[in-house]
Amino acid sequence: MRLGMTAGYSGAAMGVNLPLILEAEKLGFDSVWTAEAYGSDAITPLAWIGAGTKKIKLGTAIMQMPARTPAMAAMTAMTLDALSGGRFIIGLGPSGPQVVEGWHGVPYGKPLTRTREYIQIIRKILAREGPLEFKGEEYQIPYTGPGASGLGKPLKSILHARKDIPIFTASINPKGIETSAEVADGVIPVWMNPERMDLLEPHISKGLAKTPGKKREDFAIAPFVTCVLADDLERARMPVKGMLALYVGGMGARGKNFYNDYAKRLGYEAEAVKIQDLYLAGKKAEAMAMVPDKLVDEIALVGPAARIKDRLSAWKGSGVTDLLVGGAQPEVIRLLAETVL
Repeated sequence: MRLGMTAGYSGAAMGVNLPLILEAEKLGFDSVWTAEAYGSDAITPLAWIGAGTKKIKLGTAIMQMPARTPAMAAMTAMTLDALSGGRFIIGLGPSGPQVVEGWHGVPYGKPLTRTREYIQIIRKILAREGPLEFKGEEYQIPYTGPGASGLGKPLKSILHARKDIPIFTASINPKGIETSAEVADGVIPVWMNPERMDLLEPHISKGLAKTPGKKREDFAIAPFVTCVLADDLERARMPVKGMLALYVGGMGARGKNFYNDYAKRLGYEAEAVKIQDLYLAGKKAEAMAMVPDKLVDEIALVGPAARIKDRLSAWKGSGVTDLLVGGAQPEVIRLLAETVL
């Protein structure tokens, strides 16, 4: 099992904790991942990190597909991969309707169709086997629809790139996981319980079966795992409870919250309903208090060092290939490096 770390996206003030990333690289961490929502983007800080590091892989978790064309994503990937000496990992995701339509101002559309077509186009660009042409439901290249000039011309990338730049997709629902296994090299299931691989493996198998010759051992599972080292277990759980209250309660509309649905599949149906009711009513502290300790303990690594080491045994034997660690404590990355690597 490889170790990665999440750099996330910035709050009101832009910042990159490069010293911590350099420490992780020195300790043998395999990758570092940036994110984007509706503030800082995923690529600019990753380029900054790439310039300051030498060997750690550089991943996006995730680039929002509706925010950029597949060709732009491919151009970005080829550029950063070349400048970093072949260290880039393309991490893609559909985002959600509230951000896609409310921030980017484009239709949410069909996320699974977009994912499949998006990756097909990127792979065509990387392969450079001919000028780019694609006719799909979400994308038509060259474009010939309403408003077209009629002058569009199939083009081939000027830049020669690594043809096998890895592509991961973020997904937590069954069809999304299946699509990831079909067309991508790995899945980022946000957070997960390593003892509930039944929520992933059947859908991974279905997806792999759609691509002849694709092997299970070549497909990665890379969840985010928040790690908080503290003697006070309840205090260590609090940041995770805050994150879960936000995602399960407020990351989406009442009838369209993928994380709320995911919490229900993890076995917390009644709690997910209550957390959402409280959060949407503006009672964020009460929503946070409603998050079960058991759920926190299942998806995160929290508490004293001995407790974290003990819980790591479940992750090591689960089939998870990459543990993407969230948490800005230097002592955390040292503990994990000593225990896992």
